[in-house]
Amino acid sequence: MPTYIMLAHYTDQGVRTIKEAPKRAAAFRQLCDRMGARVKDAYRTMGSYDLALVVEAPDDATMNAILYSVGAQGNIRTETLRAFAEQEVNQALAKMG
Repeated sequence: MPTYIMLAHYTDQGVRTIKEAPKRAAAFRQLCDRMGARVKDAYRTMGSYDLALVVEAPDDATMNAILYSVGAQGNIRTETLRAFAEQEVNQALAKMG
């Protein structure tokens, strides 16, 4: 299953309601489960981002649907990276001429 690194910043709304963050995190995991995705790891971070998550999803369309759903709530803004495992990179390299 494809892996995604999700980096997030709290919006002003998200900071104002920060005490609800644990409930939002649980709701995010439930959303992922309903869409056939899985949160592998989740971290609160210091620095450029407030959150860093590793999510497995069946495909890019599913991950986009998850991101749109979360973004529509207005608590975080995300930047998401498709992560490639070593095996995936090796398969791509093997296809090179």
